Amino acid sequence: MGDTPNADRAAAGRNSTVSKKDAGMNIDSKLVRELAELLADSGLSEIEVEDGDRKIRVARQLAAAPVAFAAPAAAAPAPAAAPAAETPAAPAAAPVDAVKSPMVGTVYLAPEPGAADFIAVGKPIKAGETLLIVEAMKVMNPIAAPRGGTVSRILVANGQPIEFDQPLAIID
Repeated sequence: MGDTPNADRAAAGRNSTVSKKDAGMNIDSKLVRELAELLADSGLSEIEVEDGDRKIRVARQLAAAPVAFAAPAAAAPAPAAAPAAETPAAPAAAPVDAVKSPMVGTVYLAPEPGAADFIAVGKPIKAGETLLIVEAMKVMNPIAAPRGGTVSRILVANGQPIEFDQPLAIID
């Protein structure tokens, strides 16, 4: 097939097995099958397992992705109804002075599960005091109060996914 053992493996496809005379690598085909079943059962597109100096990565392409892009285009009448549903949400927009998220992530109102929240409605706070935490890419990022005042509204719930520039709280 190819000029190198790696080219032969790549050309043979993902169902190929490596012979024992190949570079001393021993692949546990049962583990690979179990990982592939786990991908199918969980809906994941990729999984990687590391055991000492051995690392196995199993990935699959999701065939549903092109269908997801085609479906909204085919449903042209549905977006016409969507603006009517969005119209009532517009007046409920947060005031301009709301503290907004600097990143996409998951918001947590307390430093750890079971602990008291950083802020509460009616609680006075100082500039620089932690309002909440935004977890982004497994990093906990404290969001500090830009100014002192009293918390008048908390616009997010604990554990809620949030978007960039989303209003989080209002300080009067």
